[in-house]
Amino acid sequence: MSTIALTSGTLPAGLIALPGVYQPQADTRFLADALSHEDLGPHTEALEIGTGTGALALHAAGRGARVTAVDVSWSAVVTARINAARRRLPLRVLHGDFAARTAGRRFDLILTNPPYVPSPQAGLPSRGAERAWDAGPDGRAVIDRICARAPALLRPDGVLLMVHSGMCGAERTVDGLARAGLSARVAARASVPWGPVLRSRRAWLERQGLAAEAEEWEELVVIRARHR
Repeated sequence: MSTIALTSGTLPAGLIALPGVYQPQADTRFLADALSHEDLGPHTEALEIGTGTGALALHAAGRGARVTAVDVSWSAVVTARINAARRRLPLRVLHGDFAARTAGRRFDLILTNPPYVPSPQAGLPSRGAERAWDAGPDGRAVIDRICARAPALLRPDGVLLMVHSGMCGAERTVDGLARAGLSARVAARASVPWGPVLRSRRAWLERQGLAAEAEEWEELVVIRARHR
């Protein structure tokens, strides 16, 4: 397992973020590294689910892809639109649930850094910054929806790239995508220091068996799935 270098890497520099919008962090940069290995061009139609600042969507647009980005947060939608305008990059940013806003469309590439942090709360938050990370007791509330929906969103040979914590179960994601009809694998693994959200719920994570006592490093995985 490698350790991610906490640099901006291939992501656009100088992005703004309105209050409450998830700013690019190690998981964003990890997914950007995976994206850099994909073949993109003007004929690539891409979708980002949960765009935040638009960092990944703009990375893909900067390489020529035609990108649609979706987020449930109006603050994120406005942020991504501002960042796209500042860089004069074409980016279609939609507000709402990804499944509803993309009904009937198919893409060559799907990017997503979904909420994946296990939370003591059973439901997903309806407001606040925690919408970007809280994902139910096993961290899979959004991941499982994406796994189930991906085949309907991908064109033949289309690719899904998803990053999430190893706490959520990488093999569960691979198996879920395979059951949905995709060819899936763990494309990359890395480790990063625990952030403030995980540290704040350490005792609960340990009681749930999701973290070892005194654990300080979190595994991240990038899942790559292809439409057969």
